[in-house]
Amino acid sequence: MSEPRFGPAGLSDSYTVKKFDPQAIAAHTAARGLTAFEYQCGRGVRLAADKADALGRAFAEQGILPSVHAPYYISMSSLEEDKRLHSIDYLLQSCALVKQLGGRRVIFHAGSCGKQSREAALEKALDTMERAVRACDEAGFSDCVLCPETMGKINQLGDLDEVLALCSVDKRITPCIDFGHLYARSLGGVVTTEDYEAILDKMAAALGDERARAFHSHFSRIAYTKGGEKCHLTFADTEFGPPHQPLMALLRRRGLTPTIICESAGTQAEDAAVLAACYQNG
Repeated sequence: MSEPRFGPAGLSDSYTVKKFDPQAIAAHTAARGLTAFEYQCGRGVRLAADKADALGRAFAEQGILPSVHAPYYISMSSLEEDKRLHSIDYLLQSCALVKQLGGRRVIFHAGSCGKQSREAALEKALDTMERAVRACDEAGFSDCVLCPETMGKINQLGDLDEVLALCSVDKRITPCIDFGHLYARSLGGVVTTEDYEAILDKMAAALGDERARAFHSHFSRIAYTKGGEKCHLTFADTEFGPPHQPLMALLRRRGLTPTIICESAGTQAEDAAVLAACYQNG
């Protein structure tokens, strides 16, 4: 049976190499037994092609599968047509980078509801999603996998149902289930094995295919207020959840093989190793 991949979102504070060093980045990740890495492009896709190629080769040598987090300013639900079209461009730029790195998955935030209803925002996002898929195909990125992410703030587009709706546009679209975000937007409602089972069951019922078994995922502890997500924490911060142990045991029991990216604040590689060890120990 194949197993989940675990990795960090970007580089931990423990990584101290100042210059861009592909071998050092891959070694820092592999030294913790990690086999995934999510390259962060939240403020724009800016990694030069030659550097991306070198980093991709270093990842491949270490058996690390990369993904790319697309820019944060994507807004597939914007009331402004121009912003929705720019969002497609940002996805195309992210697809080009992930292919250079040797990966396939591009993770993105769908946007916020703004001054419109959730239903109207989702309708716009679905239309943008359809256009994005066509644009990817036309640009030669049909092998890339777009991954809409569940979001942590209540006013953001991206509860579980909305993300699964976006995945219905095309069978290649795979959800990024951020369990910390779902915990935060439910104001602490993801804690028990049963809570996690409900998420996985809903995903399986909606998708009914491999995407529900090998989905993409983010995990971290997250502080929240009445509006949802406040900030990311580390595993050493235990006032807030969600707890990882019930999820790891459930994934193992069900034989699910997601890619799980840890987004802890500064200890993402170290905490990703904790997740991997917890999964292995059953």
